[in-house]
Order: sequence, then C-alpha cells, then structure tokens
Amino acid sequence: MNVAIISDTHVPSRANRLPTWVRERVRGADHVIHAGDFDGMDVLATIEDLATSLTAVSGNMDRGLGLPTVETVDLGGVEFVVTHGTGSKTGYEERVATTVREHAGDGPTVGVSGHTHELLDATVGGVRLLNPGSATGAAPATSTSMLTAHVENGELSVTVHER
Repeated sequence: MNVAIISDTHVPSRANRLPTWVRERVRGADHVIHAGDFDGMDVLATIEDLATSLTAVSGNMDRGLGLPTVETVDLGGVEFVVTHGTGSKTGYEERVATTVREHAGDGPTVGVSGHTHELLDATVGGVRLLNPGSATGAAPATSTSMLTAHVENGELSVTVHER
C-alpha cells in the first residue's frame, strides 16, 4: 500500500493552491493522510476529490471543518495515529509522542503530525514520529515537502519529497 502524507497546506491564507507535483502524488496514492491546517474548506474538498481514501485531522487553523483532533487508521498492518501537534514548539516531539502512545494499539504504530512545517522522521520515547512539513511551502517552511510511505505486512518505509 502506498500512502501520501501531507500537512499544513494553508490554502488560502499562505498559499494559492497545492503544487502540481503534490497533487499528482496524492492522486496516485492508495491512501492519503493529512495532519491538519488545511486552512479552508476548498482545499479540503480538493484533497477529498484527489484522494482514493483519506484520513484527516484538524489543525489550529481549521475552524469549522468538522475534523477530529486525533484519528487512527490501520494501513498495511501499521497503525497510524494522526494529530496536528498544536502548541508550543518547545516540547512538541514529546507532546506528539504522548498523544500517539495514548491512542496506539498493540501492533506496529507510527505517529503523524504537522504544525511546525519542518520535516521530521525521528523516534521519541520509543515512538516513531513523522512530520511531512508543509505541502505548499507555507511560512515558516523553507521548502515544499511531503512524505510517501510504502506499508506492507507491518513494515513501513518512508520517502521524503522536497522542492
């Protein structure tokens, strides 16, 4: 299973639209995870149209979109716990890892979050955390980025895409 992992699109407040190369990866994925800060109903609708299947959470800029703050989904034998990571940059990784531990099942688990607009693939307190950065390069990001993951039989491999 191929998974596109994006976050912090911030359309329309900080970007006009999703870049074409991001749209193509989203369209080509078996499942899409968006870790919040869509920033508007139009970009949420665009991603819903592009995605075969979508797991999405709200970010601190997603008022009125009706999305949960934490969502879990099992893909290819790996449980993804998705949250935006809202709050101070200080303590961000441990805060997200705690949320993941609180919502994780017994099998292989990975946490997906956004908020910082910075790429991250790290293990914190035994929890693997992924942050795809900003799919539109919205400030304070210095580039446009996303992740793709291949998940099969409980095994996960992650690729960074950055421009």
